[in-house]
Parts: sequence; C-alpha cells; structure tokens
Amino acid sequence: MSKKHLALMLGTVLLTSSVLAACGENKPVEGSPEAAKVEDTKPFPIKLVINQVGEIPPKDNEIEKQIKAYTNTDLEIQWLPTSTYDEKVNVMVAASELPTVIKLGYNATSIGQMKSGLFWEIGPYIKDYKNLAAQNQVFYDNLSVEGKLYGVPLFRDLGRAIIHYRKDWFDTMGLTPPKTLDDWYNIAKVLTLNDPDKNGKNDTYGLILEKKYNQDVSSTLTRIAVSQGAPNKWKIESNGNFTPEFTTEPFFQTMKLFKRLYEEKLINQDFAAVDGTETAKIYESGRGGIQLSGGNAQSLQDKVVKVVPTAVMDAAPVEGPTGRRLPGEPGNAGFWAIPKATVKTEAEMKKVLAFIDKLMDPKMATLLVKGVEGTHWADKGEFTEVLNRDADAKEVKPYRDTFPNRNENYNIAKKAKQPDLFRKNSQIGAENEKYIVPNPAHNLLSGTYSERGKELEQMITDAETKFIMGKIDEAGWQAEVERWKKAGGDKLMQEYKEAYEKSKKK
Repeated sequence: MSKKHLALMLGTVLLTSSVLAACGENKPVEGSPEAAKVEDTKPFPIKLVINQVGEIPPKDNEIEKQIKAYTNTDLEIQWLPTSTYDEKVNVMVAASELPTVIKLGYNATSIGQMKSGLFWEIGPYIKDYKNLAAQNQVFYDNLSVEGKLYGVPLFRDLGRAIIHYRKDWFDTMGLTPPKTLDDWYNIAKVLTLNDPDKNGKNDTYGLILEKKYNQDVSSTLTRIAVSQGAPNKWKIESNGNFTPEFTTEPFFQTMKLFKRLYEEKLINQDFAAVDGTETAKIYESGRGGIQLSGGNAQSLQDKVVKVVPTAVMDAAPVEGPTGRRLPGEPGNAGFWAIPKATVKTEAEMKKVLAFIDKLMDPKMATLLVKGVEGTHWADKGEFTEVLNRDADAKEVKPYRDTFPNRNENYNIAKKAKQPDLFRKNSQIGAENEKYIVPNPAHNLLSGTYSERGKELEQMITDAETKFIMGKIDEAGWQAEVERWKKAGGDKLMQEYKEAYEKSKKK
C-alpha cells in the first residue's frame, strides 16, 4: 500500500471519529438535566381501565387522538363490560396487574382496598390543580375514607331530585307544586279522584310509587321527608350521637301521609311489589300527575305527548314549609384511582393528576361532553347544536360517562341548544347544590354495617311498608324500631359516632 493511500485511510478514520465524537457531545448524558428535559417532552404513558358504555369506540378515533395531543400522553384505554366490571377489577387487584388509572365504585370492597394502601392518597394535592380545586369540596368529602381521598370523582349532580308534574292538569285543577304534606295529600286526591284527563274513567293517579320507594339515594319517602325538615338518612345530635331518619318526627309524619294515601286508594295499591320500569310506563302513558325524579322533565314530555298530544310537563324545585331542601346524593358515578404498584413515585403520580386536571380544561371538557366540532356538534351562535344524536350516543357518550367532567356546568362556554323545559330542569338541578342536606354517615366506616347493614336496612324498609299498608299500627312500628336497635342498630349508631369523632381529629 502506498504512503498516499495510507494517509488517505488515516484521514478518513480521523474524520469519522471526529463526527462520532461530535454526535456524542450533542447527546444528553443519561440522568442529566438536559436528558430530563428531553424525557419531559415525550408523551407520558397512561393505561386506563374503565367500564364499557355501549359499543367500544374504535382505537385511535378522533376523540382519543385529540386527548392524547392536548395532554401529551400515550393513552391506552381498556374497556371492560359493565356487567362483569367489578369482578374483573378484583381479579386485577388480586393479581397485582393494575393500570396507571382505574375506575372504581365506592363500595365495601374498594374501601377496603383504599384502606390497605393500594392507591395514592391525593387529597393534599388537589389544591395544586386548578380544575380539580375549583369543584365543590362535598364531591371529595363523599369519596373520602377516614378523612383521606384516594380518587377523582366521576362527577354527577349532588342534588338530583326535582318535581316533575303535569302542568296542564295542575292548571285545570287550580293546583301548584307542593310545599307541605297537606299539599302532597291534596294533589294526590284531586288528581286521582277528579278525572283530570276528562275521559270519564277512574284511571289516573296523582303520585305513583314503586317497590324501591324507600330505598337508596332516590327514595321518594326520604326526599319528601327531607323537604319537611327530616335528616338525610342520619342526623348528628349536639352530643355527637347518630339518629336514623326513621326515628325523627318529620319522617314519621311523612310515613303517615303515605299510609293515608294508601288507605284512601290515592296511590297504586301494588306499590310494594311493582318495579320502577312499570311505574315509569304509567307516567309515560299520561296517567300520572306528579313525581320526584332524578331525570329530566323534557324526556318525560317527549314520551307522554306520543300518547297524549296535549300533555304539558313542567319542573319545579323540591320545597318544604321553610323553602328549598332536598337530600344530597354522593355526587359521583365512581372514581378514578391511581395504583401505587404501577405509579411508583410522587413525581409520576403528579403527572397523572396533571393529565386528569387537563381533561377538565375548556377544550377537553367540550370534547368529552360534546365530541368533535363539525362531526358531533356545530356552533350556532348563542348555542351549539348536536349534528347527529346517534353518533353522539355511540361515539361521545362512552367518554362523557366515564371521564371526569361536570357536563355543561363547568368550563364549557356555550350550552347545547335544548328545549326550554330541558334548560329549566337543568337549571333547577344546578341550583339544587346550594340546598342539599348531606348524609353525615355516607362515608363513615362501621363493622356492623359491613357485616349486617343490608339486613338492618331491610328490616326497616319492610316495617315502613307494613305501617303504610296498615299491617302494623304506631305501637307495632315502635316495636319494629326497637327490634332493629337490638339486632344491631344500637351498635351501628355507636360505631358511626366513634368513626365521626375519629374523622374530626384528623
């Protein structure tokens, strides 16, 4: 090899080495601040497990693409069938195969999981995220376990009870929405006996009850009783004792109203056995005058006019002798929790919270509630308009129902064009938040309730039905209350008192 060729080869090697060295100089050293900056710009990986609503949306659809781009995340969603959701989640927990974020329901199982330390406590961090911090503290209080918060609620209205009534009947009969128990009685009597539909038949009811009339957060009995001054399920006395609603005078007077309505056949006589879907059909057929509902009066209007074209529905707030007063509800349809096994550091947990907070920014809130502009909705000036209701239900609803949002109540500039009755109903629901009576025992822990709570509740609901149907008198009712106390009620009240006092010390 000539000296010339050798010099040329050496020059090439040196040049290549210089280029490689220069490239190495530009590459951040792992663990350096420069490397951290590069890492921060990369999409943060998030795997989310939530329940399926309708059909599973196609992967990387336009809604998901916009979520990923706006939040700078590599989002992967696993949709599980609602019918088997809790079962599959429990399997994931047992196998320690958890995602970055998982949707849970607030129940005995998840409470136990939270207490065991499976999920990050996020309560102290909420204040650092503008959208999460802007929500009513009651939403978070209703999800806390022994004073600690382990998840972001899937927000729902705190006060959903609204009076829906046949305005055409009320106007004809000279009635107004009720405020007192006498009002409820008079409405039930007039609309049952005075042939409000003028068909010459005795086929209408003022008030229609179904077998869950006294159960859960939608209890008609509790809703009316609270309007009259009763507590929402439980009352805390000045000495810290817990008193159940059914031992208070306003509740008992409301129960006596129901008894009178039953005796005089002013409510359906099969109320103790009939399902809610059947009573809904009676209202929708135009044969019911008034109900306490968590739905929207416009939906009922749309169904009734198909049977009775002249029917006019209206909505009114729940009021009592002292003004608006209604039972507060949990305010969530479950919550998003962050597993510690997957999200191992506080820094990572904060990134997840930042992602959730961004979902409530105006652009994301609009996307989750309305969908993609031009595809699902259009700007019509004062309002927006749904372009395709089928597409909205199929493509937007799965995200609207399972991602944190306040519907149109937060960070959405323009509301969708809706009928006046829909707007009125929604406005009452939004205002209700100021008039709710919380259930102070909602998130208190009790061993007795965990073991025998449903049994104790059933004892009282059965006794209420017996009293209303005249199978027991007042003395018999008091005997049932005493039986409840001895069967575990006294212990339950004591445990709630102790849990409440413990929570105040934290």
